[in-house]
Amino acid sequence: MLPDPWRLAAGTLTAIPVPPPGRVDRRVARRAMLLAPLAVLPLGALVAAVGIAGYYLTLPPAVVAVLAIGALAAGSRAFHLDGLSDTVDGLTASYDRERSLAVMKTGTAGPAGVVALIVVLGLQATALTALFDSVRGVVLAAAAVCVSRCALALCCARGLRPARPDGLGVTYAQTVPRIAAAALWMAAAVLLAALGWWAGLDWWRGALAVGCAVLVLLALLARTNRRFGGVTGDVFGAAVEIALATLLIALV
Repeated sequence: MLPDPWRLAAGTLTAIPVPPPGRVDRRVARRAMLLAPLAVLPLGALVAAVGIAGYYLTLPPAVVAVLAIGALAAGSRAFHLDGLSDTVDGLTASYDRERSLAVMKTGTAGPAGVVALIVVLGLQATALTALFDSVRGVVLAAAAVCVSRCALALCCARGLRPARPDGLGVTYAQTVPRIAAAALWMAAAVLLAALGWWAGLDWWRGALAVGCAVLVLLALLARTNRRFGGVTGDVFGAAVEIALATLLIALV
């Protein structure tokens, strides 16, 4: 039987049917967030499958990239995309904290959220187009999908309070020690550097991509912490999508 952290991570971050965890507490949540990059390996494999199939079928890379983005959204139930939309709507709705949180909780997509989805998905698809011109590039893109989930450990690092007394953030916020989050990102940098070199990039490109993603995430978390008073589940989703876009852009 799969351990509770693995079931929590896979059940939350993918559309794969897994048994619910027997217990969900802060200890299980911490381990689930650290396991997130591994728990979404099926999503990385899905992107790789679409990319490789498109490559051997000689489909235009732009078409394959859009199909891969669609498959990734389906494989995660568009969970993170919803968070991206709600977070941007909250940031642009008002300078009043309570008003912003109320807008985020409605679940509807406003103009700002829609634009954010178009821009971020457009950036992801455009970058994937460049990577999908070779099989090794496809594998590198799939690895970036998994690495982007390291954003969750950063969102749950000690010192980032939950923005509201209920919701997803309460269970997960401040569960991951900062050193553990840093170690996870360092491992990701080594992985992407090695895969990037294998795919024909300069050896430092993968590490640079990880560094750029961390900087962008820190800026996002500083902004949301200042505006919302902490993190929410929507911020987690926004962080994942923005991290993926940053990684892909830096790689190409």
